[in-house]
Amino acid sequence: MAPPADDRSLGDLFSELSRETGTLIRKELELATTEMTAKAKVAGGHVGMIAAGGALAHAGMLILLAMIVIALSSMGLPLWLAALIVGLLTLGVGYLLARTGLANLRRTSVAPKETIETLKETKWTNRTPA
Repeated sequence: MAPPADDRSLGDLFSELSRETGTLIRKELELATTEMTAKAKVAGGHVGMIAAGGALAHAGMLILLAMIVIALSSMGLPLWLAALIVGLLTLGVGYLLARTGLANLRRTSVAPKETIETLKETKWTNRTPA
């Protein structure tokens, strides 16, 4: 069976191509925007973890250095040694939290992979034979 004849003029075909291309571009931009927003939210969560790690390290230094140093020095340790021990432990915990947040942030991809894949598919399926 022969394909049905297309009675549209060349101008009509170009007009339809222009409309469909514009629609395709708008849809791809919407997809890219949606995908980038979702990825930014995930990255923001990781940045929040980094900030929480830094805040905890700071609060830990202020509170623990005041409380535990006094407790250790009352147990017989010299004041300077008690402060050194507490300070190093507090910094270690803060470092681990910040490092975990940075590692999670590095694993977060911000490239709009779905949009790129769709564009690649569109590129290959819309090619006209030479």
